[in-house]
Amino acid sequence: MLLALALVTASFAASRPPVRARHGIVVSVSEIASQVGVDILKRGGNAIDAAVATGLALAVVWPAAGNIGGGGFMVIRLANGKTTTIDYREMAPAAAHRNVYLDASGEYIKGSSTFGHRAAGVPGSVAGMAMALEKYGTLKWAEVAAPARRLAAEGFTVSYQLEKSLETSEKDLARYPETKRIFLRNGQPYKAGDIFRQPELAATLARTIRFGPKEFYEGRTARLIAESMKKADGWITLQDLKNYRPVERAPMKGAYRGYEIITMPPPSSGGIALLEMLNILERYDLKELGFGSSASTHLKIEAMRRAFADRAEYLGDTDFVKVPVSGLVARKYADAVAATIDTKKASTSQEVRNGNPLPYESEQTTHYTVVDKDGNAVATTTTINESFGNNVTVEGAGFLLNNEMDDFAAKPGSPNAYGLIQGEANAVAARKRPLSAMTPTIVLKDGRLFFVVGSPGGPTIINTVMQVITNVIDYGMNIQQAVDAPRVHHQWMPDEIRYEPMGLVPDTMNALRSMGHVFTEKPRYMGDAHAVMIEEKTGMRLGAADPRLNGKALGY
Repeated sequence: MLLALALVTASFAASRPPVRARHGIVVSVSEIASQVGVDILKRGGNAIDAAVATGLALAVVWPAAGNIGGGGFMVIRLANGKTTTIDYREMAPAAAHRNVYLDASGEYIKGSSTFGHRAAGVPGSVAGMAMALEKYGTLKWAEVAAPARRLAAEGFTVSYQLEKSLETSEKDLARYPETKRIFLRNGQPYKAGDIFRQPELAATLARTIRFGPKEFYEGRTARLIAESMKKADGWITLQDLKNYRPVERAPMKGAYRGYEIITMPPPSSGGIALLEMLNILERYDLKELGFGSSASTHLKIEAMRRAFADRAEYLGDTDFVKVPVSGLVARKYADAVAATIDTKKASTSQEVRNGNPLPYESEQTTHYTVVDKDGNAVATTTTINESFGNNVTVEGAGFLLNNEMDDFAAKPGSPNAYGLIQGEANAVAARKRPLSAMTPTIVLKDGRLFFVVGSPGGPTIINTVMQVITNVIDYGMNIQQAVDAPRVHHQWMPDEIRYEPMGLVPDTMNALRSMGHVFTEKPRYMGDAHAVMIEEKTGMRLGAADPRLNGKALGY
């Protein structure tokens, strides 16, 4: 996510305790959205019901990332032990093709995959949430969508975080008249304390309540999207919308020091990269090396570097390309990759290429986490890609569209908006889903629910989730400490370490530099993780909201 994270005021020297709840808990970036989810739980809804209600509320109160014009991934573990995932990632329109963002000389056309109507993939959020609700929820769509419609119609009080997100994106929001009219009041960002009403969005939600979620893809809302596209020479058609389908997929599963990891499969790259890194790191005693030490940080960076190199080469939509999934997460492959790590010296990304897993074959986003009284758990990460997506609001419908087409390799081998290098496996193709870094994850201990976590943050998502997991398992942090702790990030290319303000002491940084590591010029905060842990002795739900964007954990 590209929203500036200068909002952070928390110190990581100490951490507040997690929020405790006896029955159920919801953690998200917005107190309003978390309260919507808790209210659904109090009414007898389960975690899936609450997750859908929270997601729809975020589409109203956190428009930089919450959406009905984008897509996402949901990882579900039911109280009976069943696990599954819902893939509602956006899809490329039928008119898209490999070279659609390149000029006649084969060069990328600047901004073509990030701004405007042609940057949008076919939205999947409504269809995906509807599938989750129908298969695993207990309430009707009308019941879980009503709070979001009411928030849009009656308005809500703008938070400081929303004020800053609007202010940060003011110039881009002003690009398109409808977006400027709705999200900038008289051309200026809304201020904290203002009431923000969105009548067009309320009407769109009301149509899905009256006619069902299919209305978004086949009714008046679909026609409004298609008309908006046609006027601006965009690609999404009524047929694209009608043909969109979410997909239920088996989760990725792995283990780390005896804990079971349940996470998202492709077209998310997050689950595979997470498991590959954990497999590598399991070979080292991170606890003995110590949190934040140069030795442990070095090993994490080297694991990140190699997992992201493999991501660039192999990962894409498995409905279109063959991905060596089992090879990439095989223990023997991790042995081979770990053997290339020098514990005393940094690699260079120029010399680190993708490995060969074949012999082993057998930033705008938001995350929210829900656990209910019965132990059903949902980890959901949803996105419109960059802050406020492609900045286009559908006229008459009141919602922003995504710019997920930039998550394809618009020009394989060249960096996207996040600096990520991506390969031919993730090239643009009609009806293909772009690769994602979203990594909603559930961790089990002795077969029982232990904690649930995920984060926004573009490519930093994967490394954020990995570090929360190691913070808990290796360093014995409670869930709030694990979320609060400073993070580092490496994504193979560019060959540099991102780090957070006050996250690494000078001695550690100097030691890493002496090993050959390179740091970004300036630190910046990364991610916005939200997690729930089950306290072993009491069964209490422990909610941890990330202080980086002042999220909120609420329970009852």
